[in-house]
Amino acid sequence: MQWLRDLLGQIGQIGGAGRSTGRHAGPDATPAKPPARQLALVIDLNVCVGCHACVTSCKQWNTSGSAGPLTDERPYAADPSGTFFNRVQTYEAGVFPHTETIHLPKSCLHCADPPCVPVCPTGASYKRQQDGIVLVDYDKCIGCKYCAWACPYGAREFDEQRQVMTKCTLCVDRIHDQQLPEQERKPACVQACPTGARIFGDVQDPDSEASRAIRERGGYPLMPEWATRPANRYLPRRITPSTTPSTASSTASSTTASIAPPIGAPE
Repeated sequence: MQWLRDLLGQIGQIGGAGRSTGRHAGPDATPAKPPARQLALVIDLNVCVGCHACVTSCKQWNTSGSAGPLTDERPYAADPSGTFFNRVQTYEAGVFPHTETIHLPKSCLHCADPPCVPVCPTGASYKRQQDGIVLVDYDKCIGCKYCAWACPYGAREFDEQRQVMTKCTLCVDRIHDQQLPEQERKPACVQACPTGARIFGDVQDPDSEASRAIRERGGYPLMPEWATRPANRYLPRRITPSTTPSTASSTASSTTASIAPPIGAPE
């Protein structure tokens, strides 16, 4: 992975003239001033069923909102291309017969130290101080894709029709819309999730639902070795061992006590 670290540093130097901060890209970056709030998503992998309701609702809201349109090129061809702010990756883990299916929703993590920001030569990528959301100014974006190269999570989406880079905005045009009822001022993906696997809130507020979930259930960031300090967190999956007829009547407390270690969480 050292080659990618070196590349991030080189890109940061190339884009230095247009940066709005004095930081360098990569894991050795100097942390920026913390925002007043840090809005983020907490994803519960224990209850995500991979239904893609978050994907379709995100697409519907944002393609008709301030971030849209989210174009699809050649959707039925051999080489389809589309713009999605949120994707769900599904894969199997374990060794047969002890395997399991894991669904991993992934979007921009709104990092505290986002490597996509300092590499932008025009200042189009920026992190808002009022709520910590990382956004792209389409009027400044020239489609150079430096930010996509710098992002270790693959969270940037290039719009082929508009020739600009796009990404999750946490539905910024929705969550701050005073004309909407307060209960609807949430990202579209959070509103649509049928299992409640997505929690939205200020992770810097210790009393928020998101912060409590992280604290009480071992929420962890993706790829912490990159020192980007992602705001989004994941709640680890926990597996309840299979029961035999003789143990099927075990109490809930004994079952809870035998829960296996979290899957996906850092050791």
